[in-house]
Amino acid sequence: MDTKNSRSEFGSKRQEVKLQDDSLIIHEEEIEKIDRALIKLIKGAEAKCALLVDKDGHLITRQGFTHSLDTTALAALLAGSFASTREIARLVGEPEFSVLFHQGKRDHIHISLVGERSILVAIFDDRTTIGMVRLYAKECGEELATILGQAHKSKKKSEPAIDSGFAASAEDRLNDIFRD
Repeated sequence: MDTKNSRSEFGSKRQEVKLQDDSLIIHEEEIEKIDRALIKLIKGAEAKCALLVDKDGHLITRQGFTHSLDTTALAALLAGSFASTREIARLVGEPEFSVLFHQGKRDHIHISLVGERSILVAIFDDRTTIGMVRLYAKECGEELATILGQAHKSKKKSEPAIDSGFAASAEDRLNDIFRD
C-alpha cells in the first residue's frame, strides 16, 4: 500500500501533544516513532488507515488514507464507544473489553486499547482479513505502549520542580497585576 498520501496530524516541527490526566507530553520524535509503527500496521495488515486516539477522544496522530474521514469526530466517537463498552463489560463481569470490531458492508474497524489511555484504530476493507489486522494491531499496540511508556518516563525525568517560594511570589505578583 502506498502511504505517500499519509499525513500525520502533527507534521510540523516542534509540535507537541498534551494529554490531560497525566499531563503527558508527546514530542515530535515520539510522534515520528508512532507514525512509523502505524505505517507498519497499515502495510502489514493491508489496512486503509490507522489512528491513535486518547481515551478522552483526542486524535494523537493518523496515517494512511484519511482525507475523506472527519478524524476529529471519529476519534471522539471511538472514545465514546470504548467508554460505553467498558460499562457493558462491567455489567457482564469483565474488567474491560480490550478489542472491539465493527463490520460494515465495505469497511471494517478494529479498535484496541494501548496501555492505560490510548486507543489504536485500524480501518480496513475486504482486501485483508480480520486475522491479519488483529495480528498486526497486536504487534503495533505493543510497540506503541513502549513508545508512550518511554514518553511518560522522559516527561517525569525532565519535569522541573517549581520552588514553593517562587510559586507564591508569582501568585502574589499576578494578584497585584490583576487587582482593580
